[in-house]
Amino acid sequence: MKHDTVPLHGAQEAEIRVPTRRALAKQQTRAKVLAAARRLFSEEGYEGATIRDIAAAAGMSTGAVFANFADKSDLFREIMLVDMASLAEVMREAAHRGRTVDDCLLKAFCAGYAFYKSQLPLARAAFSISWTPDQGPELRNMAPVLALHDLITEQLLAGVERGELSQEAEVKLRTQMLFDCYLANYPEAIFLGWSIDALQAKAKDQIRVILAGARRG
Repeated sequence: MKHDTVPLHGAQEAEIRVPTRRALAKQQTRAKVLAAARRLFSEEGYEGATIRDIAAAAGMSTGAVFANFADKSDLFREIMLVDMASLAEVMREAAHRGRTVDDCLLKAFCAGYAFYKSQLPLARAAFSISWTPDQGPELRNMAPVLALHDLITEQLLAGVERGELSQEAEVKLRTQMLFDCYLANYPEAIFLGWSIDALQAKAKDQIRVILAGARRG
């Protein structure tokens, strides 16, 4: 019995398209370069890690690196994009375990600090360029960073809905203040060796003070 065959078109064809050997090789090259760059940025800092060193650590030529990334800043941005996306997810999951607005925010902040506690050299490299005029604005406006703003806003709005915060809580302003405090605590962990407990105690006070004028009653 002969069966009719239905040709695949458009999205159906794209779904079953198998990557070519060349495409797979390119993916593997990018992965090797990113792994080598992550290690060297952690060990040498952003300025200390050169494209030549990254290429050597990845076991390839500088030409192979430039075939996949425009320059060193492009490499670092890619690493930060992956890290910040993971960070945003970790903080969101932590916030969902909280009960009150203060608790949700504190759990999210502490999850963020714990995320980078194991890779402080890389965080140090990120902070070294986060306020530079050429790369800083782009890093601060990456989608995962903006997602952290959204996460704080969501927790404040949930606090309003639960009746913990007043309807006139000035959510936008307090979101920015809380986010600024969250970031401001990182240098104490990175450069002064503060423990998670110390960061948690400070963040708890910051959240309490910032939300003090927004509480109902």
